[in-house]
Amino acid sequence: MKALNRLTTRRFPATDVYTIDQARELSLLSRALGRQLGMLIDRKGRVDMVLVGEAGGILIPELPRARSGADRLRGLRLLHTHLTPDGLSQEDLMDLLFLRLDAIIVLTVNPDGDPVQWQEAHLLPTPVAGQPYRVEQLRPWDQTSAHFAATAEALEEELARRSDDTREASDAPRALLVSVAAQPRIIQERNLDELAELARTAGLAVAGRMVQRVAQVNPKFILGKGKMAELEVLALEGRAGILVFDGELSPAQLHNLADITERKVLDRTQLILDIFAQHAVTRAGKLQVELAQLRYTQPRLTGKNRAMDRLMGGIGGRGPGETKLETDRRRSRERMARLRKELDQLRRQRAFTRSRRARRGIPLAALVGYTNAGKSTLLNNLTRSEVLAENKLFATLDPTTRRLRFPAEREIILADTVGFIRNLPRELMDAFRATLEELESADLLVHVADASHPDLLQQITSVETILEELELQHMPRILLLNKWDLLDVPARAELADAFPHAIPVSARTGDGLKRLLEVLENMLLSTQQTQLLIPFEEGGPVLQ
Repeated sequence: MKALNRLTTRRFPATDVYTIDQARELSLLSRALGRQLGMLIDRKGRVDMVLVGEAGGILIPELPRARSGADRLRGLRLLHTHLTPDGLSQEDLMDLLFLRLDAIIVLTVNPDGDPVQWQEAHLLPTPVAGQPYRVEQLRPWDQTSAHFAATAEALEEELARRSDDTREASDAPRALLVSVAAQPRIIQERNLDELAELARTAGLAVAGRMVQRVAQVNPKFILGKGKMAELEVLALEGRAGILVFDGELSPAQLHNLADITERKVLDRTQLILDIFAQHAVTRAGKLQVELAQLRYTQPRLTGKNRAMDRLMGGIGGRGPGETKLETDRRRSRERMARLRKELDQLRRQRAFTRSRRARRGIPLAALVGYTNAGKSTLLNNLTRSEVLAENKLFATLDPTTRRLRFPAEREIILADTVGFIRNLPRELMDAFRATLEELESADLLVHVADASHPDLLQQITSVETILEELELQHMPRILLLNKWDLLDVPARAELADAFPHAIPVSARTGDGLKRLLEVLENMLLSTQQTQLLIPFEEGGPVLQ
């Protein structure tokens, strides 16, 4: 080991791969051990880490992230030996790509322990022919001229320039969207369209997307390493620092993806949780979001996991060790118990408000529907209110109620509720029970659908499915086809045939709202009269 110690204490030259003595010592030692040897060298030529591998490969441990960033390299180059005549392997190039090394160099060693050839590869600011790196030709071991530090600094300057150009267009963090599923590609593309809207609402700029159709999703890695390399190339091209996967990643998948890439990894559920956290205003909303976050995070607490950086102020990322992990889990359980207790208290308060409203005989109509269908705009137009209404998903999170007076001096309470979405995460469904209980006490549901959306039928089906899960499928309801003004005449005729009992409206312009009010009044009057009919054992129902 004295020879290895001598190597680590010497500086490597700035304009050469190594000195002649360093190459001979490294080759002889690698052959004597029968293992690949590697050294991580910084830009000043100092050895940062020594790696001892196996005969056919070398494992690079997790490296510090001090220089990580879309326009920064690691600041380290890897010099290692091969005990065969082969140059850089695909595995070497993947390490260069995923670890964002300044360069990777291989020195081949013959059976006598003599150096033979060396080869180098470095990243490119823009992939060429789909390759994000440049691989140089094998050279004789004693032709050592190289300028690794200068090349790395020039590459960083180019990356920084491109990042500045990107930031001028948008200050938002850039994300790459990924869909891996067994569904047809057209469905995956539509799902990514919705994921792009979620990303925009969360404050991300979409830098690109990747779709892979598989017969069965890999339960461990979701993506193979080859496909992951392709994804990394796309991320480099789009200068994306975040990978967002459609669907929900399992704890193992999230952990494995975080190990493979240095980029931040999110799934659809995390994105929705972030949006809810941004939009929660009332105490109830904030409590419910925190509970949902904890429910999501708890099974993913695996000690040191970079993928969980965005959630819960760093829970799961504060250090390794079983004791610390168990402490985090216990604190998480205790916090969840306190949140449930507070939400139960708020639920009782809301139940009291609902019972008082019921005693006064004021009926309640609840607006339900897919997120961004126009429920808040409809509420504003009907009640002359100024509830927040934006062209974003989940703009409304906390329930809002307003009085609506009919011309015949009748009143109802109109409630705007949180929008639904396909595959609504179970954590949100359970946490938002306190909010969704408003629907259980409603006399009538007004299902607002976006008639202009290409996935109208799928959105209507998703809402109906969620209502069934809430056991509200038998409640009286009206279907509104909103945004009717955005449709051309043939599309209107087609939807009128497909949904003959639906009411076409435009919440923005007010078209169709007069007919809606008439239907609302008639249905609520009918519902109230039905509720007054009490079954009589022998004489049948009588009007009280």
